[in-house]
Amino acid sequence: MSKVYKLAIIGCGGIANGKHLPSLSKLNNVDIVAFCDIVEERATEAASKYGAEGARVYTDYTELLKDSSIEIVHVCTPNDSHADISIAALEAGKHVMSEKPMAKTAHDAKRMLEAAERTGKKLTVGYNNRFRSDSLHLKAVCESGELGDIYFAKAHAIRRRAVPTWGVFLDEEKQGGGPLIDIGTHALDLTLWMMDNYKPKVVLGTAYHKLSQRENAANAWGPWDPAKFTVEDSAFGMIVMEDGATISLESSWALNTLEVDEAKCTLSGTEGGADMKNGLRINGEKHSRLFTTDVDLSAGGVAFYEGSSENPADLEMKLWIKAIDEDTEPVVTPQQAFVVSQILEAIYESAKTGKAVYL
Repeated sequence: MSKVYKLAIIGCGGIANGKHLPSLSKLNNVDIVAFCDIVEERATEAASKYGAEGARVYTDYTELLKDSSIEIVHVCTPNDSHADISIAALEAGKHVMSEKPMAKTAHDAKRMLEAAERTGKKLTVGYNNRFRSDSLHLKAVCESGELGDIYFAKAHAIRRRAVPTWGVFLDEEKQGGGPLIDIGTHALDLTLWMMDNYKPKVVLGTAYHKLSQRENAANAWGPWDPAKFTVEDSAFGMIVMEDGATISLESSWALNTLEVDEAKCTLSGTEGGADMKNGLRINGEKHSRLFTTDVDLSAGGVAFYEGSSENPADLEMKLWIKAIDEDTEPVVTPQQAFVVSQILEAIYESAKTGKAVYL
């Protein structure tokens, strides 16, 4: 009989209930035995819906971490607490999945990375867009060398009007930023992963507060409160890597544009290109003719993945637990996630100073 792991959730809000708990509950080798939230009712409700028999409820994560039977912890709290909770959990002997971004600051992300290396426990970050069928197929294309040397890319995270008005999304102190650190982080992670390039050299960025102070603004989730909108409404960056490759990153929650794409990338290599803007398309040249191929994602066949019907979050959780069970690297490594945090912070710093940031 295979081992059944005891897992705890710290932070029982939207991301825990929307992604982690539904997907984890489908696994037969995981028991969710502890739930923690500063609002006890949230933890109690999550425990009643997803908890194993006898699941415990906490309001203080330090008390939860004293339970030596818990082997895995998922951190689903605001960005500013990812580091402290993750480090404490690693040092308590637990494997940790932290929600994205890795941390509010690059300094905190590095502390998390160092804690994982020091303790020998596994640490991953919730970049679930890697597990979409189009992402997995494009990764296989990149690894095959079909695109050649990828030297230019675009990371897309553009919403026209979809500002999250709940929780702490608009609170710069809690989150560290707005659309750049919230959804731009997904697009950047996806792009770096496709390129397999984690050596940034210089970053130039801009951030805007152009629409955030408008009263009664049109928005997918209703008007925002301008007094609480303390983060940027859009941000953009140009990243030049050590090998000369260039990445253009675009992110917005509110922008007057019809070119809307989220958690997607466009790649240009020496042998071909690809984009995710209208399905997955591969382009290139054969026999002195240009071609564009629309990829049929209805069938599986890429590495560690079968079929396109599996929910990305389900696959993310399955492969994370598999990495623990087989003692292999998680799909999202802490080293990769740390570089994402470095670049995001450099874009914010460049936006504030008006100067390029060298890493």
